[in-house]
Amino acid sequence: MTDAPLFDKILIANRGEIACRVIRTARRMGIGTVAVHSDADRHALHVEMADEAVHIGPPAAAQSYLVIDRILEAIRQTGAQAVHPGYGFLSENPRFAEALDAAGVAFIGPPKGAIEAMGDKITSKKIAAEAGVSTVPGYMGLIEDADEAARIAGEIGYPVMIKASAGGGGKGMRIAWNEAEAREGFQSSKNEAASSFGDDRIFIEKFVTQPRHIEIQVLADEHGQCIYLGERECSIQRRNQKVIEEAPSPFLDAETRKRMGEQACALAQAVGYTSAGTVEFIVDGQKNFYFLEMNTRLQVEHPVTELITGVDLVEQMIRVAAGEPLAITQDDVRLDGWAIESRLYAEDPYRNFLPSTGRLTRYRPPEEHVTDTAIVRNDTGVYEGGEISMFYDPMIAKLCTWAPTRVEAIEGMRQALDRFEVEGIGHNLPFLSAVMDHPRFVKGDITTAFIAEEYPDGFAGAEIDAEQLRHVAAAAAAMFRVDEIRRARISGRLGNHERTVGTDWVVAVGDTLFETRIHADREGATVEIDGATHRVASDWTPGTPLAVLQIDDETLALKVQPIVSGFRIRTRGADLRVNVWTPKQAELARHMPVKEAADTSKLLLCPMPGLLVKLDVAAGDEVQEGQPLCTVEAMKMENILRAERKGVVAKINAAPGDSLAVDEVIMEFE
Repeated sequence: MTDAPLFDKILIANRGEIACRVIRTARRMGIGTVAVHSDADRHALHVEMADEAVHIGPPAAAQSYLVIDRILEAIRQTGAQAVHPGYGFLSENPRFAEALDAAGVAFIGPPKGAIEAMGDKITSKKIAAEAGVSTVPGYMGLIEDADEAARIAGEIGYPVMIKASAGGGGKGMRIAWNEAEAREGFQSSKNEAASSFGDDRIFIEKFVTQPRHIEIQVLADEHGQCIYLGERECSIQRRNQKVIEEAPSPFLDAETRKRMGEQACALAQAVGYTSAGTVEFIVDGQKNFYFLEMNTRLQVEHPVTELITGVDLVEQMIRVAAGEPLAITQDDVRLDGWAIESRLYAEDPYRNFLPSTGRLTRYRPPEEHVTDTAIVRNDTGVYEGGEISMFYDPMIAKLCTWAPTRVEAIEGMRQALDRFEVEGIGHNLPFLSAVMDHPRFVKGDITTAFIAEEYPDGFAGAEIDAEQLRHVAAAAAAMFRVDEIRRARISGRLGNHERTVGTDWVVAVGDTLFETRIHADREGATVEIDGATHRVASDWTPGTPLAVLQIDDETLALKVQPIVSGFRIRTRGADLRVNVWTPKQAELARHMPVKEAADTSKLLLCPMPGLLVKLDVAAGDEVQEGQPLCTVEAMKMENILRAERKGVVAKINAAPGDSLAVDEVIMEFE
């Protein structure tokens, strides 16, 4: 390798965290960078980070990031010599690679032929079978309509997976368990595929129950070398969208890893693949594996591979695109330690993970660091005060931890998630924390059905155990005492006589009451609670939204928001109302009436900000339970809203094409 720049300047044909990720490596390599942006991204982080930036159109991706001519014009304006496509958008578009080649610009990715062969899921399965790679049973031909889809699904046998041929990222994908779902899923997949990829071709394959989703990272050069960099376990998924990934897999053994890696390389070489790519497999409980697809681009979850191998995949892609041979061989690849990635999405877990948009009023990721025993890495494309738009993917950041063992990597992720502060939008941080503590995840006993099986009714917050609850109560009592002393000093009720602040308190964590007694000294406080004594130490000051405390030998990170006589505390996926009362206040609180929630049973409320694309009913129609009422599109996904019970539509308050706010009334019922 050489220290001289391989290219003087590269353009990143993408946005958000992946554009920032590419810019960081390019900068380290001494290569200039060009960002492109839509109107919505004018002040985005990737625009601020790049050396140059070019405006390419309106917010909608179909009018900006997906328009090849606008990218080519940006290249001409800036003199960029190469283009990194990131993932999504044009990254797997062979016409884009061809256009760059015609313009004499290097494409930091695979050749056009490999993109065409592997980017089409139907063709790729045929090639995989010819290359000796085991494949899932399915129908490889194109499917014309819902009738044909239902017939084919019946022949394969339910359940089946309906997938967009040009799809990726969970878009244009549905699971059907019966004929009705096959018909409906075919149309929804077709619509999403056309909207997201401009290609509405659909195919159907057998859906393997109890599967694991495990993928192999490959890296190939123009000189005939291809290596694999271990695997990633990507089984924690929601609506076929990966949520948590790790490397290596807790399920694979060395022999299976070797066979999967060799098959992945054989497939890559069969199509003349170069650059970084990923071969995805479905693996059953007996470690039988079947080819799903090959992603001819950098994967979202590539950081976990980088963390266990020490290989910068973006750097390798740039070097391969410049014609360099790989400087590492298969024998050089070592899997060191364990890495976990949690995807932070602008999705509200308390509203069935529906998209959330708005301004990030607070965005404070945990501090990134690298030591011999722990790494925290956060790949992000947003900043505090920035806006989460309805036009793009809802991912905000990818939080990664590394440690020598899986147990330590999980604990590192728990601590990092508890320290990640996000306010202003709905987000899935509580859910990510809950998964880290889930017994099945901790054991590594996971499949792609994990979320559906463990959270069948959605996510309503994590339940923390009795010891954690007591620690939260002890922490709240100690913090409230500090807050009370501060209030007393401000009001003039105290001089320096802190002993006049009470020592006996009742802490209510939800419906659970703890009688506590606090004895303070210069180093902290001793809290007697629930028959146990805990030592609490912290430098927390009132008004600080993150409190990191030491409870005996345990570090406890709490997100703290003041409420009347206490705090709203969030930790380990739990969202708790914690009141700290004097014994007299606690007695009076027992008699306070509980405020009842407003009755919305006769209203259809929009569950997330989005665009109303279809109405299935009209005023006066009688509807049945489960019947589709309308379709709302948000962040490139179609969401069908259904009737919760039998009723009659009294009034329609919105029309197709309307932009809707969260909780806006779409229709009313008699």
